[in-house]
Amino acid sequence: MTFTLLIIAVTCVVSFMAFSDRKLLDRLILWPPAITRGKEWWRLASCGLIHADVMHLAFNMITLFFFGRAMEGFYVARGGEVGYLVFYVGALVVSSLPSYLQHKNDSHYRSLGASGAVSAVLFAFILLAPWSKIIVLVLPMPAILYAVLYVVYSIYMDRQRSDNINHSAHLWGAAYGVFATILIEPGVVSHFLRQLGQPSLGFG
Repeated sequence: MTFTLLIIAVTCVVSFMAFSDRKLLDRLILWPPAITRGKEWWRLASCGLIHADVMHLAFNMITLFFFGRAMEGFYVARGGEVGYLVFYVGALVVSSLPSYLQHKNDSHYRSLGASGAVSAVLFAFILLAPWSKIIVLVLPMPAILYAVLYVVYSIYMDRQRSDNINHSAHLWGAAYGVFATILIEPGVVSHFLRQLGQPSLGFG
């Protein structure tokens, strides 16, 4: 079993358990005061094991399934067997940390879901294959165009704060995915720039 499938399996099992177990949900969710007062730092990563509902879980895990396998190969080749797992868990922590720092004494704030880590995986993939085809709802588009629209939308919605989605985690996760990939393999920058200069109308 690949690490991508292992992550998906564990996340699905824990998420479904938490749907009917409020104590488990409360133990794993990103609740900043628990970190500030109780030093429960694991919440920065454990929040990625639980989701709000089946659709939230399905969207994240389907995205991870399609793009995680390519990035797993990339990270295992450069960081060993656990390289990809370290990358994924690091994405959870980095994408959660800004929300914790902003709300560290806010007892009403809670956040959950693997979206930050999934964004990291997706944007790392886009760095390697910017003209790949991504299906957004039913609309196909180049990955690089999706990346631009995703960032603009997330920044706008983060400022509006009109829904219950942690757009900050999406943005920080995406940034982490790009910079961590460049850090482990600086040559991807020149590769990305070459790819941008060779647009493919077939989204190759």
